[in-house]
Amino acid sequence: MNHTPRTRTVVGCTLLVIALGASVTACSGDGNPLAAAPYDAADQISFNGPKAGGKKADPDKPLEVTAEGRDGRITDVTAMDATGRYVSGELAADGSRWHSTSPLAANARYTLRVSTEDEDGAPGRRVLTFDTGKPLTKQRLDVTFGPKTGTYGVGQPITAELSKPVRDEAQRAVVERALKVESMPATEGAWHWVDDKELHYRPKEYWPAHATVRVRSNLDGIKVSDRLWGGRAKPLTITTGDQVIAVTDASSHTMTVYRNGKAIKTMPVTTGKPGFETRNGVKVVLGKEYFVRMRGTSIGIAEGSAESYDLPVYYATRVTWSGEYVHAAPWSVGSQGSANVSHGCTGMSTDNAAWFFKNVREGDLVKVVNSFGNTMETFGNGFGDWNVAWAKWRKGSALVGGEPEGPRPADAARLRPTTV
Repeated sequence: MNHTPRTRTVVGCTLLVIALGASVTACSGDGNPLAAAPYDAADQISFNGPKAGGKKADPDKPLEVTAEGRDGRITDVTAMDATGRYVSGELAADGSRWHSTSPLAANARYTLRVSTEDEDGAPGRRVLTFDTGKPLTKQRLDVTFGPKTGTYGVGQPITAELSKPVRDEAQRAVVERALKVESMPATEGAWHWVDDKELHYRPKEYWPAHATVRVRSNLDGIKVSDRLWGGRAKPLTITTGDQVIAVTDASSHTMTVYRNGKAIKTMPVTTGKPGFETRNGVKVVLGKEYFVRMRGTSIGIAEGSAESYDLPVYYATRVTWSGEYVHAAPWSVGSQGSANVSHGCTGMSTDNAAWFFKNVREGDLVKVVNSFGNTMETFGNGFGDWNVAWAKWRKGSALVGGEPEGPRPADAARLRPTTV
């Protein structure tokens, strides 16, 4: 080594960094040995990136920093781009080599900080900057977040729709690692791969009431595969309102609505009769429609048969895409509170349906218990996400491991049939 020997000191000052190949200066000396700067480690390391003013680095290739000679070693390396994204890396146990383990972004500027130590234990430092070039392929993986910006109930999942399928588990991990969800108040949550092109994010429990949830992607310019690079995504911010949960008991023929844990209204209802039983489990309000024309043919009932119907329905709150609603059913008031006579929907009086319609919003929760029906589908017919145990949900994450489950939402019934 040809650097000037220095007394081993503790560094406690701010460095002024100039571009690759430039010198590193330190705080002015004040006579205190603790104020001494680390030596310039330029001759102690080699870097496989471009020289100052040279061509741009190939984002397809990993970074590599190597210790030169036998009397020094690398102690730490950090690489970060201008947007604050760090590059993961691995340092050899003997400090001889560091290499990146996560992909670089294309069209980005990076700062590489390398810390070293010589044979006497004196600390060295080298700070390098470099740019990455454009990827050779123009295929981009764009991400569209959902729902739209607005205020929702505490059961609203976040969705991420990909423009191209991603099947490989390692590539899924690259994508998922770049999708960021932050809530205030903070809450534990995870992504779950619905299929090759869609992910859902939900907390372990429901979102806190009156929370702010921000969603963004760091995938832009990141290599996903040899022919696929991350594209841009519009960030999303939603807020939540009160915690509203409506519990329908099909055996007692009642619905009780809770707001922030307190029961605020109990109403007589009717649910699905034998052969048309209402789905059990937790559903998420998908939308509200003041008027819907409901026909039996939309769920496979032959026109003119004994079960056929064609009815104008008001105050309809949708909970599945296949046509399950909570709605006004004035024709069944005599059975509400005592018998199940519907074709799968939850029916109530017009006054009660109007109250329910007014007091719930998209993302609120409707839970059905004690029905003889099947459990709400996890995916493809609305949001059945909350019917999955948390441990199983996390297994649908590429960062945790496990297989995605269920059909794509796009494979669900497109005609959105209706039941009564």
